[in-house]
Amino acid sequence: MLRHLREDISVIFERDPAARSAWEVLTCYPGLHAVMLHRVAHRLWACRLRWPARFLAFLSRALTGIEIHPAAIIGRRFFIDHGMGVVIGETAVIGDDCTLYHGVTLGGTSWQKGRRHPTLGDGVIVGAGAKILGPIMIGRGARIGSNAVVVHEVPPMATAVGIPARVIAPDSDSADRGFAAYALTRDLDDPMVQAIAGLEARVMLHEARLAELGELAQRLAARGDASGNAADAGR
Repeated sequence: MLRHLREDISVIFERDPAARSAWEVLTCYPGLHAVMLHRVAHRLWACRLRWPARFLAFLSRALTGIEIHPAAIIGRRFFIDHGMGVVIGETAVIGDDCTLYHGVTLGGTSWQKGRRHPTLGDGVIVGAGAKILGPIMIGRGARIGSNAVVVHEVPPMATAVGIPARVIAPDSDSADRGFAAYALTRDLDDPMVQAIAGLEARVMLHEARLAELGELAQRLAARGDASGNAADAGR
């Protein structure tokens, strides 16, 4: 437990430039408090002490504003930044080195028992306000843009944005892209928005060409009228 705590504190320094001291992190970071209390609640749950586990999770939510079901499986070096409004469901699985921002929901979409919450691979970053719903897999190193609503699987090293979320192809240099606060990338444009923008550009091009053709037709008509008038005058 102490080893996990040291890792959790060190990773906050890596991902949050506002962190100034270990004491500040230990006393003022609700995301760290929520993870610490969850580790205890999860052990109680594994020992079939279900009510104490749920009650500790309830106290953790009251203290931190972060709701994590004690049955959720969370890996090492997990960081919840700011944290308020984060909800992690019962059958959610989170890999190592993941980061969640405030307002994130890992929710279920079924009333049935069994797997109904998402699985996050190692190194996943989920931006503020994003909703990942259902028993879907978010691949290793993937990024979920802020306020995205993800209902389908996201491949490794890809980025998902929009409502509903659409997947942006992985960067060619994805292996070297490093940590990205709020899952920001160099290009976070929604693919549908890009497609609409392309259609608008083509429409504008066609309109410009039609205007040129209209002007040409008017000039040709004017020349024809002038030639006809000259011919009449010659008679």
